[in-house]
Amino acid sequence: MFRLEDLSLFVRAAALSSFSDAAREAGIPPAQVSSAIKRLETALNTRLFARSTRSLRLTVEGETWLPYALQMLDALQNGLQQLTTPNDEVSGTLQIAVPSDLGRNLLLEVFRQFRTRHPALRLRILFSDHLTDVFKDPVDIAFRYGDNDDASFVSLPVAPDNRRVLVASPAWIARHGEPKTLADLEKCNALTYVLRGRPFDRWPLHRDGVEHSVQVCGNITSDDAEVIRRLAVAGEGVAFKSALDVKDDLQAGRLQVLLPEYLGDRVPLNMICPHRKQLSAAVRLLYEEVKARCVDTLNAV
Repeated sequence: MFRLEDLSLFVRAAALSSFSDAAREAGIPPAQVSSAIKRLETALNTRLFARSTRSLRLTVEGETWLPYALQMLDALQNGLQQLTTPNDEVSGTLQIAVPSDLGRNLLLEVFRQFRTRHPALRLRILFSDHLTDVFKDPVDIAFRYGDNDDASFVSLPVAPDNRRVLVASPAWIARHGEPKTLADLEKCNALTYVLRGRPFDRWPLHRDGVEHSVQVCGNITSDDAEVIRRLAVAGEGVAFKSALDVKDDLQAGRLQVLLPEYLGDRVPLNMICPHRKQLSAAVRLLYEEVKARCVDTLNAV
């Protein structure tokens, strides 16, 4: 008979390629993870991991058994949920990854209200602009900007028509003047952020069906898009931001759109998860609420 905890630790150790990291995530000593794996290996009469002092990887047998372990955990979790909660009650833990700026300034309130309406639900929210691996990272769903070209996971559109906009604060415009042409924009101090491992310093803008690529430069680059938004509000330069991220600033007058006759590139927002079977009631309900909030936001920009 397999222990539920042993199965969970096996799955996490396989995903993280580390007993120590799996133990740290679970809040237990590493020796406890090692003991759990040994019990499983004894019950199965096979080695699940190939271990050395520097690395840990699944054996062929471990890779074969991993999907079955995941299925067992899913079945056990579904059974427990049916026993402990009514069919119409959303419960359990939902782990969410969300871009830093979008999460802090738009979706955090959606998440808070959603959890208030579903008191049996626990949320674990990860704010990061780094690309989340929904197969390896400890998340159930992730909100991600950009077109989906990976058929290995489920992707649901949240804001397919979202675009970037050029923005600066009224104070910065008062000091430096409002750019009137793309040539003017090239001379502005650009606040850039890291996108897919490199500074996003070539900004695509569209007018009358023609795309223009503007090479910009500036004195500040960050890997956190929220930092760039704050610096733009503080009057440090021009930013090229998702409309979803700066809606509140535009409405409050903290930021102003520059060169409005040009359209920024599309940055559709999607919700992704590893498998369609993970589209639980909680996930589907949250998806609908986030989508509705984003539609309202873009209509107000």
